[in-house]
Amino acid sequence: MFTIKEKTIDLGQGRQIVLQTGKLARQADGAVLLKQGKTMLLATVVTAKEPREDTDFMPLSVEYKEKYASSGRIPGGFLKREARPSDNEILISRLVDRALRPLFPENYYYETFVTINLISADAGILPDALAGLAASAALAVSDIPFNGPISEVRVARINNEFIINPTLSQLKESDMDLMVGATYENILMVEGEMKEVQESEMLEAIRVAHEAIKIHCRAQMEFSEELGKTVKREYKAVEDDEQLRKKVWDETYDKCYQAAKSSIANKHERTDVFDGILEEFLSGFAEDDELDESLAGKYFHDVLKEAARRLVLDENIRLDGRRPEEIRPVICEIEPLPATHGSALFTRGETQSLTTVTLGTKLDEKIIDEVLNQGSEKFVLHYNFPPFSTGDARPIRGVSRREIGHGNLAHRALKNMMPAEEDNPYAVRVVSDILESNGSSSMATVCAGSLALMDTGIKLRKAVSGIAMGLISDGNSDKYAILSDILGDEDHLGDMDFKVAGTSDGITAAQMDIKVEGLSFGILEKALEQAKQGRLHILGIMNETISESRPELKPHAPRIEMLSIPKDMIGALIGPGGKVIQEIQRETGATIIVEEINGRGDVNVFGENKEVISAAVEWIKKIVTVPEVGEVYRGKVKTIVQFGAFIEILPNKDGLLHISEIDWKKINKVEDVLKEGDEVEVKLIDIDQKTGKLKLSRKALLPRPPRPGNEQRRH
Repeated sequence: MFTIKEKTIDLGQGRQIVLQTGKLARQADGAVLLKQGKTMLLATVVTAKEPREDTDFMPLSVEYKEKYASSGRIPGGFLKREARPSDNEILISRLVDRALRPLFPENYYYETFVTINLISADAGILPDALAGLAASAALAVSDIPFNGPISEVRVARINNEFIINPTLSQLKESDMDLMVGATYENILMVEGEMKEVQESEMLEAIRVAHEAIKIHCRAQMEFSEELGKTVKREYKAVEDDEQLRKKVWDETYDKCYQAAKSSIANKHERTDVFDGILEEFLSGFAEDDELDESLAGKYFHDVLKEAARRLVLDENIRLDGRRPEEIRPVICEIEPLPATHGSALFTRGETQSLTTVTLGTKLDEKIIDEVLNQGSEKFVLHYNFPPFSTGDARPIRGVSRREIGHGNLAHRALKNMMPAEEDNPYAVRVVSDILESNGSSSMATVCAGSLALMDTGIKLRKAVSGIAMGLISDGNSDKYAILSDILGDEDHLGDMDFKVAGTSDGITAAQMDIKVEGLSFGILEKALEQAKQGRLHILGIMNETISESRPELKPHAPRIEMLSIPKDMIGALIGPGGKVIQEIQRETGATIIVEEINGRGDVNVFGENKEVISAAVEWIKKIVTVPEVGEVYRGKVKTIVQFGAFIEILPNKDGLLHISEIDWKKINKVEDVLKEGDEVEVKLIDIDQKTGKLKLSRKALLPRPPRPGNEQRRH
């Protein structure tokens, strides 16, 4: 029934990846089961039989999904089934999509669906580094046109040694976490976070990753040949009208070039000028002329792209009049929103981020319940990109994959500069709302996030800035131009989108998408160096606004005080059924969180102001204080008995004040001196070693009266 074919990729050191086809999902156009250890990924690809009408882009959909059963878990929630994709699944889907999309034929407009399911999970093997290989292998064993194969690997550096596809425990020790996607010949995609590494170190990591990817690609080529899948299916290409193409180029190119050269800084005004050139061209046709306006628009787009590119290559002038290395004006402002815990407004040209920081308790941490990752996240960053930021009249329909991806990049840029766990008791939420967008709003988010965190008073280790780089290259020569701080149009018309974030001492995050073949490491090196200069320029402007974190939190910001108590005192603080801790919270207004960590009780006390904190902390300290003989305490009379009174000297710690220890003079009835509820100072004079009972004295604190007859003898 099954005709199973396998290909083994030897990774060395006893590790191997097995690609299998012919057994699972046989009705898909291509299906591969990737196996490494106990980890299994099933990748399938299906493409439509007919092209999608009225489209001029590749309609590709990539879905990565983790099955909870793969790690022996049942999903949470009421339905107990896999629901919408998690952020992690979306991010992995984007990584694969970005590497695959550029390699489909330009005129291939057939809906194509790539699905990657994690169906068996080994906790020591990170599946995101294998998803790109699985998807590419599924395309390699199909007859779908694809200019691959590709693969993706993770490269980490531990003790100055690069490791390909490290385990989770190894990754925690690394100062670099870089995902690289490439074909056998060319780098396609780079994304990752670093702990202030140098540009040369990042380039070396990419080189190491590419060598590993070549092994994966070679194996896929051999697998495709063994299966007879080197010849791909024929497909209907969009019919071109060469006469119309020539007419569009002849009549609009010079106008587009001159319009581009006029250096209109405003995006909408520039767009209106170009739209006017197309409208003028279309108006030259009579109503009875046969004209495919969508095809004419496609040719005009090609004209506009070429005009803008030639302007840069031949005259070193960009669409808004800047030189290649020039950065748009930057304006920084902190505390534009006085009621927030921290805020900043960062504007660079026509890109603007309004960012806020909110502080919370451990109860506010993000709960992570993924197939291979459970726990909580103390620092989160959310990125919002509303339609009005680009002047679009359309509704907001939830959080897009782009918003999740851009927010993740900014999060990675900032997270390694957050203070150490023991120095920051707060859960921190950063929210970037993009109010204007014309190029690299994710890097504006990094800058605004850094400013807002310092405005809050969070002790950020170093300020972080980010910049987006672009590339215009000439396919017929070795001429090229590297562009700093790219516009949205330059991102669309260019050959590379390269975002780099970091401090004055090194890179903390990067994301790169390359749209052309044969980009040399020499160009990448120059792009990184130019990005460094731009990053430092922006950092300098940011430092003029705020150069280090505020010394104190805002007066209206909540406070947290951390205490460490003995493990055996946790129960006393919580009390039976939580009675004690609930009483403290109710009476003081504080929020108290207790955890056992490393054999100690970690107590976080969270309140709206210092008074609330102080009251709760004082109460807690009394509970966990161990009574000491000889110490004086101010206690409350809890119960009066015939032979004395029981005094609460500390929360839930009573001692006996015997009637003989109330005063030096003889007391007939305790009630003659004390009443229930009275506060009285007493001294702890003894602790019974067997029972732990406390013996108190009041008279030990009173002056001893002279003995009868002493006065007469003195005379």
